[in-house]
Formats: sequence, structure tokens, C-alpha cells
Amino acid sequence: MEPTIKTGPVSTQAQIKAVSKRKFKYKSLLTYAAFVGPALLFFLVIQILPFLMGVYYSFTSWNGVSSVVEWVGFENYKQIFTNDKTFLNSFMFTTKFMFAAVIISNLIGFGFALLLNAALKTRNILRTVFFIPNVIGGLLLGFIWQFIFVKGFASVGNMTDIAFFKMPWLGDEKTAFWGIVIVFAWQISGYMMVIYVAALQGVDNSLLEAAKIDGASNWTLLTKIIIPLILPAFTICFFLTISMAFKIFDLNISLTGGGPFNSTQSVAINIYQEAFQNNRYGLGTAKSILFFVVVAIFTTFQVMMTKKKEVEA
Repeated sequence: MEPTIKTGPVSTQAQIKAVSKRKFKYKSLLTYAAFVGPALLFFLVIQILPFLMGVYYSFTSWNGVSSVVEWVGFENYKQIFTNDKTFLNSFMFTTKFMFAAVIISNLIGFGFALLLNAALKTRNILRTVFFIPNVIGGLLLGFIWQFIFVKGFASVGNMTDIAFFKMPWLGDEKTAFWGIVIVFAWQISGYMMVIYVAALQGVDNSLLEAAKIDGASNWTLLTKIIIPLILPAFTICFFLTISMAFKIFDLNISLTGGGPFNSTQSVAINIYQEAFQNNRYGLGTAKSILFFVVVAIFTTFQVMMTKKKEVEA
């Protein structure tokens, strides 16, 4: 004979607990949806949906105006790699600019941070002064520096006869490149300085004092203690400067407009001209997708390398 299992009726108290538990989970879900839902909806509508539409249009020959959208497959991407030297040249310029701008702006920002982390009476005022360029809009800043390079430097050069001020800063390929680097570093160094200052203030002074007692020099303190302790700040600053330098548009277009002869044309300007001036929206979108992939690879590699250094330190 098979054994029989007798089950009694579920108690009323257990039923009440089960219902209360389900109600609690339902209320928690509604609470999460109320807080996260709007932000998630806006993110999907403003970020994800346009990106997916851009991926679709990159496989078409749409001109951005017509209601007819013709599917062309990978023809846009083939044209970029085989018959678009202007885009490849702009990508090379942007890459060179990125390396120069990232190194110079972070060196200046870190130097300012070391200076202002010392016991200076005017450090609060200097922090404000160094940060102000980051507040000024890129287009306005570019036009200001265009006047400085063209009119200001020329006047100083005529008065002092110094060759540095008499160079054609925005009229020559090499000097125009360094002119854009100078303005970018001048604008963004104050922002990097704020991040480095916050990291330096988190360093335990007792470690520095103990190292000084043991006879460590200032250079040893900097390279062996301070920098390893604030490597997370370097990770953030490198990530920000790489992405900003790759996406440069307003400074570039206001200073040189991509000239002379497209020698200082950034990828962002090339994409803008392709899509909105040449009315080849499909080709411009394909360029933007490739640009997104390249920037994502660069920034991911940078974060992985600096995170690895953080672990080693």
C-alpha cells in the first residue's frame, strides 16, 4: 500500500503573511518604477533610439530630406575605406591631436593641482582663475583665441620682433595644429586640476611625514607615494580628456574651420559637413558609427590599462 501524506489546511496567519509579502514586492516594484522609470524612458528615447536609427541609416543612401530611403548595405562603409581620403586624413589629425592634447592638458592640470595643494594664501582665488576657461563656451573661446592669434600675436611680434609671435599661427598646418592644442589645454586643464586637487586632498599626510622622516626626497614622495595613491584620478582624467579631444568640434570650427586646406579638420567637422552640407546623411551616419566604435575602443583600452596600474600599485 502506498503511504498517504495528510496535509492540514493552511493557517489563516500563513495566508496573511503570503499576501502581505506579495503586496510588499508589488509596492517595491512600483517604487522602483516611479524613480527609475522616467530616467530610463528618457535614456531610451534620447540615447538608444537615435543610436539605433543611426545604425539603420548608415546602411542607406538617404539625403536627410527625402521621404525615400534606399537601402545600400555596406556601400557607405566601403566608400569610407576605399574612396574617402578626406575622412582618413581627418581621423589621423584627430588621433594626433588627441595624444598631444591629453598629455599636455593632464600635465598642466596635475601641475596646477600640486601647486594649489600647498599652503598658499591665494590658492582659492587661483583655483577659480584656473577653472574659469572651462566655463566659457567653446565657440566663444575659439573666436577669442582666433583674435589673439591673428591680431594680438601679430601686434606683439611687430613691437618686439620676436619670431614666436610673428608665426602664421592659424595659417600654417603645423602651427594651426599646435594652436588648437594650446587652446584646448588652456580650456580643459582647470577642470582636470579640480579632479586632481580632490584626489590629493585624500592622501594621508601621515604617510608623507613618515616618508620624510625616513629621508625620502620630494621626487620620491611624488613618484612612490602620491601618484600611486591617486591613480583613480588619473583614470578619470585620461578618460575625460580622451573623449573630449576625440569629439572636438566647436574649438576646431571657430579657430580654423578645418583649414588651411582641411589640414586641421577633425572627424566631427568631417561628419557634420558630410551629413548636413553635402546632404549625404547615410554616409555621414556611417562615419559617425565608425567614429563611435573607435572612441569606445580607445577609452575602454585606456580604462583597462589604468585600472591594471591601480591594482599593481
